[in-house]
Amino acid sequence: MVPLVAVVSGPRAQLFACLLRLGTQQVGPLQLHTGASHAARNHYEVLVLGGGSGGITMAARMKRKVGAENVAIVEPSERHFYQPIWTLVGAGAKQLSSSGRPTASVIPSGVEWIKARVTELDPDKNCIHTDDDEKISYRYLIIALGIQLDYEKIKGLPEGFAHPKIGSNYSVKTVEKTWKALQDFKEGNAIFTFPNTPVKCAGAPQKIMYLSEAYFRKTGKRSKANIIFNTSLGAIFGVKKYADALQEIIQERNLTVNYKKNLTEVRADKQEAVFENLDKPGETQVISYEMLHVTPPMSPPDVLKTSPVADAAGWVDVDKETLQHRRYPNVFGIGDCTNLPTSKTAAAVAAQSGILDRTISVIMKNQTPTKKYDGYTSCPLVTGYNRVILAEFDYKAEPLETFPFDQSKERLSMYLMKADLMPFLYWNMMLRGYWGGPAFLRKLFHLGMS
Repeated sequence: MVPLVAVVSGPRAQLFACLLRLGTQQVGPLQLHTGASHAARNHYEVLVLGGGSGGITMAARMKRKVGAENVAIVEPSERHFYQPIWTLVGAGAKQLSSSGRPTASVIPSGVEWIKARVTELDPDKNCIHTDDDEKISYRYLIIALGIQLDYEKIKGLPEGFAHPKIGSNYSVKTVEKTWKALQDFKEGNAIFTFPNTPVKCAGAPQKIMYLSEAYFRKTGKRSKANIIFNTSLGAIFGVKKYADALQEIIQERNLTVNYKKNLTEVRADKQEAVFENLDKPGETQVISYEMLHVTPPMSPPDVLKTSPVADAAGWVDVDKETLQHRRYPNVFGIGDCTNLPTSKTAAAVAAQSGILDRTISVIMKNQTPTKKYDGYTSCPLVTGYNRVILAEFDYKAEPLETFPFDQSKERLSMYLMKADLMPFLYWNMMLRGYWGGPAFLRKLFHLGMS
C-alpha cells in the first residue's frame, strides 16, 4: 500500500499521517449519556431538535456555554448512524455494524435526552410540542431535524425492496440489499438513479456506480454489465473542475449517463424501472434491470413543512452567513433541514457548527454576528475501492480545497481519509464539538507553502 506520507512532504505529511493512524485505531464509544434518568423539565436555555450529526454537535458546543443541565435534545431514535460510510457498506467495503452506535452513547454527558418526536413548532411562544403530549419551552432553539426520505413517492416503493436485485444506500434498511444485488449480478443493465429533488450527499448516487463498475471488473463481470446513470440533473456535478474529471472517468470506463431522467416507478416483480423525461413532460421509458440502486426523492421533515420557521419550500429559513433564522432571532438552523444554498453533507454540517457556535455566542451577549459561513461543503467522490476525488467548494460552486495538490485527481490518500480518518474525526471530535471542518488544516498547509 502506498504510504500517505508519499503524497505530501515535510511537517504537513507527518501531521496528516498521524491523524490517519489515529483514524485506523479502534476507539471506544463516547461516554455514556447519564441524563436520561433525570426527570425532563419543561424549559431549557437551549433546546436542540434532532439527534443527528448537527444536533449532537451543537448540543456538545452549547453544553460548554450554558452548562449541560440547561441543554436538551429531542430525538426519538435509539441509534445514531454515521451515514457517509454507507456508500462503502453498499459496495461491500465496510460493515453496516461499524456505522451505528446507541444514541445514548453520543448525547453529551449530562445533556437531557427527550426521547420523543417533535410534532409542532410554535416559535411565537418559544415552545415546541412532542408526540407524548409534552410542551417544552426554550430561550434558544436549534433546529437540526435533517431531511426526509420519500421512497413512497416512487410507485412500487418501498414494498419493492422485498424483491431481489434492488437496493438503496440511503437507508439502514436497504443499504445491505445494494451489496447483495451487486454480488448477485449476472448480466444486463445496472441502473443508478438521482431524483428530481434536493438530496443529501448529492455525490453518493454516482459513487456507488463507480464502485459497482470496479466490482464488476474485479469479478470478471464487466463485459456483461451495461452501466447506466439516469439523473434528473443536467450535469454530472455542480462544480466544473470536478465535473470535468468525472466526465473523463465516465468515458474511460464506458458508463452511460442520461440527463433529465427521473425515476417514477419500480416494477420489482418484473425487474423494470420507469423513467420520465423531464424535458418532455408525459414521455416515459421502461428499462429492465439486473441491478437497481435507488436514490429516493427527499424533502423537509413533515413537521417543518407547515411550520412558521419554514420558507415556501418547507426548509428552515436561515441567513446563509450566520445560520440565524430570518424572522425569529432566537431560532437557528443547521444541516440538511435548512435552505442554505449548498450541498447537504456531514462536512457542511461540521463547518456550519463552528459558525453557528460563534453566532449564538455573540447573540447571547446581545451583539451582532460577524463570523460568516462561506458555504463550505465537501464531497469525497469515491471512484473505486482505493481512489477518491475530494471535491471541496463554496456557495459560488468554486473549489475551496484543503490540500496543496490538485484534488480533482483520483488519490489513494483521499480514499484512506474517507474510509478511515473521517469516521474517527466524526465520532471522536465532531460529535464532541471539537471539529469545525478543515479550515485550520487549509491554513496550515497553505501557510506552509508560502
